[in-house]
Amino acid sequence: MKKLTGLPVGLCLLFTGLMVNSSIAMAQQMSGAGTPPPPVLVIQREVLKPGRAGSNHLKTESAFVQAMTAAKWPTHYFAAESLSGVPRALFFIGYPSFAAWEKDNQDTAKNTTLSAAFDHAAFVDGEQLSDYSTGVFTFNEESSLHANIDIAHMRYFEISQFKVRPGHEKEWGDLVKMYKSTFEKAVPDAQWAIFDSMYGLENGGLHLVFVPMKSLAEVDAHMADDKKFMAALGEKGMQKLGELSSACIESEQTNVFQFNPKMSYPAEEWIKEDPGFWRPKMAAAPKKAATP
Repeated sequence: MKKLTGLPVGLCLLFTGLMVNSSIAMAQQMSGAGTPPPPVLVIQREVLKPGRAGSNHLKTESAFVQAMTAAKWPTHYFAAESLSGVPRALFFIGYPSFAAWEKDNQDTAKNTTLSAAFDHAAFVDGEQLSDYSTGVFTFNEESSLHANIDIAHMRYFEISQFKVRPGHEKEWGDLVKMYKSTFEKAVPDAQWAIFDSMYGLENGGLHLVFVPMKSLAEVDAHMADDKKFMAALGEKGMQKLGELSSACIESEQTNVFQFNPKMSYPAEEWIKEDPGFWRPKMAAAPKKAATP
């Protein structure tokens, strides 16, 4: 997890509720049945070298968490690690505005102790990585469905990535509307939040669908939901869906990510909601054998 000081470039969408807010006021909204997504979302992506996942990466990431904790920093984030695809970690950071993001970066730069800790942690953590990138997104409320999510009790994200053909954003928009209207009728508890990318690498026409889950058992339920969705569309609707998909989608893939509380710096409200998960106990050091 790296501290940001600048903006990359691009356009992208995210479906579902991967929400974290930076200010204390926004963090307080995290408790309860659900909270709206942050207006601005920063996603940092770390791709790991072979053999560097697990305890190796956890050790270097803990330096960031310790630095933030020592500084009692008001900006919070949480991490999710891949269970499929290349080994990688995603870090989600939310802000109420771009001005708040700027202020956070400026305040970090002014805090010489925290900045020095980040510089050292980033250098050490960099030895674990083969690639690193950042995306910055804005919440699209109109295209979202039931976006308020009790994220503190979630444990997984199923993330689908769609690459849309240049010049076919209109068909993509129609496809999203079709999914939303049909799911509202066929699967009333379906939920997602859409974010439009403002900045990021290789994100022109790239769309990501995030499905939050408390358990991987929900994947089985999602398969049943797909059948309800297809039944609600009917034959003509499925034909239209296929035409739109064929016209606008260049490629797609889906992967599963698991939340990692030991690599996260969650808001206190999240810890109060589920202390057993967000404040895990560290393993005790082995006792020395008694001298015979």
